[in-house]
Amino acid sequence: MIQVLSSAWALLFGMCLLMVGNGMQGTLMGIRGDIEGFDTFMMSIIMSAYFVGFLGGSRLAPKMIRRVGHVRVFAALASAISAVMIIYPTFPNVVVWTLGRILIGFCFSAVYVTAESWLNNAADNSNRGKALSLYMIVQTFGIVASQALLLTAEPDGFILFIIPSILVSLAITPILLSITPTPAFETTKPMSLRELMNFSPLGCVGMFLLGGIFSAQFGMSSVYGSEAGLSVPQISTFVATFFIGAVVLQYPIGWISDRMDRRYLIIIVSIIGVVGSFMGMFLGSVFWLLLVSAFVVGGMSNPLYSLLMAHTNDFLEHDDMVAASGGLIFINGLGAILGPMITGWIMGTSLGPGGFYLFTAVLFGGIILYAGYRSTVRSALPAEDTGSYVPMPPTATTVAVEIAQEYAIETEIEEEEAALAEEEALAQEAETAEEPANAP
Repeated sequence: MIQVLSSAWALLFGMCLLMVGNGMQGTLMGIRGDIEGFDTFMMSIIMSAYFVGFLGGSRLAPKMIRRVGHVRVFAALASAISAVMIIYPTFPNVVVWTLGRILIGFCFSAVYVTAESWLNNAADNSNRGKALSLYMIVQTFGIVASQALLLTAEPDGFILFIIPSILVSLAITPILLSITPTPAFETTKPMSLRELMNFSPLGCVGMFLLGGIFSAQFGMSSVYGSEAGLSVPQISTFVATFFIGAVVLQYPIGWISDRMDRRYLIIIVSIIGVVGSFMGMFLGSVFWLLLVSAFVVGGMSNPLYSLLMAHTNDFLEHDDMVAASGGLIFINGLGAILGPMITGWIMGTSLGPGGFYLFTAVLFGGIILYAGYRSTVRSALPAEDTGSYVPMPPTATTVAVEIAQEYAIETEIEEEEAALAEEEALAQEAETAEEPANAP
């Protein structure tokens, strides 16, 4: 861990500041949109726009990096993010905000691709897993910390937009002044969606539904808070609780997943997600129960991302795992685009804010039904024949997921080699013990 920090501290610190900026602007827009008089469906369009840009950025960023290099891409896009955050309060217009969200989603996606390739270059086989875990923790910490900064000023002014703009600008400095060399950039051609669906139907369907669940949390939780009449401190706490649940429950669920049929665990996790959703829908008027529901829904949905990745890998050869990750991320991105729009439409009906939780409950339910169906169609693999679970945030780009896949493959190969060496050693000991007994 010390080695990772010493070689990548500037990158991790800069990414933390970027995530603070991203977390602030995402929550703030839901609050400010209510102040500006935007209705729920308008806000859902604005929030969905981020994921349109994010999906586009993940596809185009590699070409940009190959053309002009990591440093220029990172600096240019971070500067664009900083500028757009100032545009929001200057022009409170639905079209301007929607275009701004597309641009910010595109820029953040490309910045993540750049940062993750740098992180991979700073790590080696012995510490790549620790580097990924540290990256995930830094990302989540930045989003959670950003919610506290929302309490520093009133949401109807400019200050809360200026703060993330400044943080994003400052984030560039330690990274660009770091002496860490920029890596060569390589990407793997993704597997076709038809092939991917044949390998793992549950992985594809689950990823699509999960994209809607996560984007509803990330894009519409602050809108829910405004519609439900929560105060700004309550909204910031509510949003942060989703991500706290994600960090706290990621590793326990991952530990369990390596010891049982992952489809059954996917069903169990989704059932708990449904329970958490209904708790928020029917008991959300009690604030501490609302926080419990957010903790449960966030704590179930984020590990599901890694669970579905690991489940898909269980049916792939090592050479296909990295290629499949790009297709899964694309499917997840399609679901993420639709999530806020459908959530906003449901919230705009007579259900009101409760539609937010109804939407997540229905999608969790869809995962339960399809995972149950798939468990009757395909036989389960023995736990010892499955690959390792590698925790990954749903915000990860293809680069981070490819790194995680490579790390999982390396870990699996090392475990197989260690097991083989142990068997050979035991066989050698048995032969040595038999020699005196056979001696005349």
